[in-house]
Amino acid sequence: MNYILFDGPARNTLLPFTFTRPVADILIGIMTIRQKWEMRLGSTTTTLTEEYLSEKFPMVELEENVMINASFLPNDVLVEMVSNLESNQAIFKGDEVIAFYTNDEQEEVDFDTYEILEFNEDCLTVEHTWDIFSKNDAAIREDFEYLTEDRRSQPIPKSVNVIAPENIFIEEGAKLEFVTLNASTGPIYIGKDTEIMEGSVIRGPFALCENAVVKMAAKVYGATTVGPHSRIGGEVNNSVLFGYSNKGHDGFLGNSVLGEWCNIGADSNNSNLKNNYEEVKLWSYETEGFAKTGLQFCGLMMGDHSKCGINTMFNTGTVVGVSANIFGSGFPRNFVPSFSWGGASGFTTYITKKAFETARLVMSRRNIDFDEREAAILEHVFEESKKWRKE
Repeated sequence: MNYILFDGPARNTLLPFTFTRPVADILIGIMTIRQKWEMRLGSTTTTLTEEYLSEKFPMVELEENVMINASFLPNDVLVEMVSNLESNQAIFKGDEVIAFYTNDEQEEVDFDTYEILEFNEDCLTVEHTWDIFSKNDAAIREDFEYLTEDRRSQPIPKSVNVIAPENIFIEEGAKLEFVTLNASTGPIYIGKDTEIMEGSVIRGPFALCENAVVKMAAKVYGATTVGPHSRIGGEVNNSVLFGYSNKGHDGFLGNSVLGEWCNIGADSNNSNLKNNYEEVKLWSYETEGFAKTGLQFCGLMMGDHSKCGINTMFNTGTVVGVSANIFGSGFPRNFVPSFSWGGASGFTTYITKKAFETARLVMSRRNIDFDEREAAILEHVFEESKKWRKE
């Protein structure tokens, strides 16, 4: 069967992360949503997403297809239902479509003509930016159980101070000596070719993805995920870093999400709790206003390619778009549009020529090309985000 992951209505509530990727490629737990579906289905997937992303994330449509709403994370029951879908059937949870069968002859989909299969079980969903960190605990536990079933971990080095070793899994090539791992509060997954430097203290749930690094004497609280090739240091609590991002120095990052190719300057901090302990509101690209999160703890949401200088201070519930460059003293406002350059004293436009030069240099350090396809995506984001910048 040909499986296609589609963005669905959650795409706009997951900005700025979905400016540069489909919903399916959001990292939560130990894997992206796409990786979870592909592993469980035993099949590759393609994507139905925004047109400007379609060259990088194409859709392949065959004679028979199953469309899957990427904001729903797979579990055993849901995967079985999706795998058994037949012509003219659709799976719904309440009013939301999870998956449906199509063929290449259908010009449009009319669910009134479909047999509706109700999914009544619980499953994780990613429908808001804050879901990525607030549901990361449950996502790590699900991924850990699935990835480690009937497999044997690499041995835990003798110098490691460990609590609940049965909840720790170490992949080949991982390096760790003289660190403390406490998995009594949740599982700890240490991915292939990773490194945890000496003196680090980590409490689960925790996921260190392939080629990622924890710097010396880091303090990490769960539920935290460090994406492929990313690096963390200092104090990190309940945060998710996508791939190739760095928070390598002292300073606090809590209840936050960083996209790809982000860099947090030394001694930078974010607030994750308001002084009056009230519910945190976050900028919503959908309503173009501040939306209630229902959370008391909520920190920084930073889109791909954004950077901040040393000693940057972020207020509780700050949203930073794509390719922003933030520096200077004081607190910048709690919504920084994409391609903004500046800080608390004000912002100007970060022109694409300069932004692309930086992106090209940053990516080349990891032997990855900043090609025309990447530039075209960021050009689109630059144009789309103009209305929020003060040109």
